[in-house]
Amino acid sequence: MSENIASIDQRRALRKRANFTAVVTDVITGQPIGHLGNLSANGMLLISTHPPCSEAIYQVSLSLPGLGSSPQSIEVGIQEQWHEAAASPGQVWAGYRIVAIDDADAAMLDAWLEQPERD
Repeated sequence: MSENIASIDQRRALRKRANFTAVVTDVITGQPIGHLGNLSANGMLLISTHPPCSEAIYQVSLSLPGLGSSPQSIEVGIQEQWHEAAASPGQVWAGYRIVAIDDADAAMLDAWLEQPERD
């Protein structure tokens, strides 16, 4: 499969907007790197106050509600694909591709993505 076709497939993955506040935390530094805008099996959109380094790889954790009596935390490796200034001053949108996720966290992510969206 060519790289361009793989890229198109990633963009076609079901994206689910985060209708809850989810802080995405850098596992290495323990610092938040942004708030989740949307999430798919292949990537995520983060809204942050600082732009990420281009093509940087981060190990992050985030909690997903609705998978049990309390939010379930997953950990993923992500790589920055693009970023740009948001319409709101002081905010940056950044798109990341998921480059590493273990089987248990992938199963939780899939289960979360399959739930109907709530407002």
